[in-house]
Amino acid sequence: MRPLHPTDPAAIGGHRLLGRLGSGGMGTVYLGRSPEGVLVAVKVIRADHGGDPAFRARFRREARAAAGLSGRWIVPVVAADPEAREPWLATPFVPGPSLAEAVAGYGPLPVRTVRILGTRLAEALAEVHAAGLVHRDVKPGNVLLAPDGPRLIDFGIARASGATALTAADAVVGTPGYLAPELARACGPAAGPPGDVFSLGCVLAYAAAGAHPFGGGHAAAVVFRTVHEAPALDGVPDELLEAVGACLEKDPAARPTLDGLTALLRAGSGDDPHTAGDWLPPPLPRIIAERSTRALDLPAPEPTRIDAPPVPGPAPGPFTRRRLLAAGAAVLAAGAPIAWFTRGGRGGSATPPAGSARDRAVHTLALQADLTGPGRTTGQAHERGMRLAVDRHNARADAPFRLALRVADDGGDPARAAQVVKELAADPAVLALTGPTWDAAVPVLAEACVTADLALLLVSVNSDLNSQTRWRTTCATRPTDEGLGMGVLHYLSQVYPSRRTAVVEDASDGPPAWLVTRVLQQSPPAQGSVTVHRIPQGGSDHAGAVRALTEAGAEAVVYTGTSPQGAARLARALADAGFRGPRMAVQHAMEPAFVTAAGAAAEGWVFSTLFTDPTGVPAAADFVADHRTAYGEPPARWATEAHDAVGLLAAALTALEGGTRDRAGLSRRVFRTTHRGLAKEVSFDPGTRALTADGLGHLYRAEAGAFRYLGRYTDVRADP
Repeated sequence: MRPLHPTDPAAIGGHRLLGRLGSGGMGTVYLGRSPEGVLVAVKVIRADHGGDPAFRARFRREARAAAGLSGRWIVPVVAADPEAREPWLATPFVPGPSLAEAVAGYGPLPVRTVRILGTRLAEALAEVHAAGLVHRDVKPGNVLLAPDGPRLIDFGIARASGATALTAADAVVGTPGYLAPELARACGPAAGPPGDVFSLGCVLAYAAAGAHPFGGGHAAAVVFRTVHEAPALDGVPDELLEAVGACLEKDPAARPTLDGLTALLRAGSGDDPHTAGDWLPPPLPRIIAERSTRALDLPAPEPTRIDAPPVPGPAPGPFTRRRLLAAGAAVLAAGAPIAWFTRGGRGGSATPPAGSARDRAVHTLALQADLTGPGRTTGQAHERGMRLAVDRHNARADAPFRLALRVADDGGDPARAAQVVKELAADPAVLALTGPTWDAAVPVLAEACVTADLALLLVSVNSDLNSQTRWRTTCATRPTDEGLGMGVLHYLSQVYPSRRTAVVEDASDGPPAWLVTRVLQQSPPAQGSVTVHRIPQGGSDHAGAVRALTEAGAEAVVYTGTSPQGAARLARALADAGFRGPRMAVQHAMEPAFVTAAGAAAEGWVFSTLFTDPTGVPAAADFVADHRTAYGEPPARWATEAHDAVGLLAAALTALEGGTRDRAGLSRRVFRTTHRGLAKEVSFDPGTRALTADGLGHLYRAEAGAFRYLGRYTDVRADP
């Protein structure tokens, strides 16, 4: 639960608003109290969507369809006004966590609980289908756990027979991993009840085993496994295998009906799901009780301030205040924000300059970085790059708004990182967060930002967001470490072809860059062969690895460890063995410590990186000059990319003109924004939200004790 913003309305459709629950894909969700005293969730659609007549028509049709549902295990629409300036709908609350939250926090559910869960969700879907609807997004996050049974929620993409869906035409309909295989094909059949049965089978598998039946990873890979591979049901108890397996048949006609599924779930069970009492295992009943108590104790807030004059609109639609008393009430709760400070420019001033700039709105961006710990060099580069970008934006006479930058130091400490992001996320002025600057802090920042509906931009860190689909507000502006492998692959295929490539995967001083190893194994350079020589944790036999790779006739060597010292040991061993072929490593080892420890053996090593050298990029000349003037030296690695992160956010904020420039809008708009920065052009796949641009890596070469920039790897065509 978060407090209302000063500009939030005090009431909507007669429902007194008590707080903010968060922001969905289309708008904001509030906790409200109806005139009858019932606690409701009020979802308000953003005005920019409401201004689209086609959108209103779809919203009206689906609100009517969902309002006709009244089953015990369904959370219905109890009030709606599709004609309001900002269309809205209200549903009663359920006092409990989602199935996804429960399983993630407390593990798989007992067999008895899963049986009851399945039979009651089958009953809910039967009513949905009887009303001529298909839910199309049955997943753990859309199942809430109440004391008496589950509740199916979110009919935002439910489809009425013969009607157009609420979702946009280019949106992904359904969730990978829970999407039926026939619906994943471009020319497949229309969504129907068998698709919901498949999704329900996936939900039951997850509830029983605590794992997704088609695994994680990239959305496209999950969909591929769903279409072509058998589900992984190893963790599903034997008593449930028949029912779950039947739901997951590839052929829709082979799946059971909902009545058939109910019979399978009841087989061998002594419980009657309709009379089962305490169906949830500890500690879920206690959690539900605590949340209910907190919700019921909420006082009514003071009247809120409205900055904009009200816009006259039609009277409330025909659904308003229907069935409220019969719906019952309870609530989910979340966190609360705290205060903030700002810093602007090198002197820390946040005061706008005199002149017309005072009339522009100020939007605050934040940076969380390690500025005093072991990664302070990278953190400082982020801060400097972002400060210069903010200064350049604010100096523009045509800038539609001003930017402020709040900087927070987490010192590279996990506990401190958690506290810092909590404070930043609670600050209502902060619209987006850039950071962290060290890999291990990504999960805690991503979780905090998705809860706060705050865009999180990753600039320098590696993170596989495709395996963490819940981090929907986290935006990676650099590829994963697989991108490092692409630079190596290009160099050893196009610049210095190697038919026999040896990979030394060194875990002696830390985890290796195994994604690079995988890239080379899957696509051997020059269509040749790849051998992998592994040095285990705590190992030191780099000379032994060199003997093995020379005996195998290696023409090139790639070091995929992350330690500069380990790379130096390998470089010396290769030099001692007289190896003269290409020697490559990745950015983790490209440190002064490598040159110092390797000595003459460092000469000629080529490094694949994901950061540019702006001194070698003509378009970055002004940035380099500004950096030298402000800080007395050229930009360090990642400073240019951090500078571009500000440009991306500014472009996304500018594109929100006519709408609300708030967290919810920015955290979605950024994925639909293409920005040509100094380091690269950044764009995202609209379905997976993954970075789409190719050729984003760079190559450097160790020469005379330094690292010389060769250019973007796709531009390197001849051996330097």
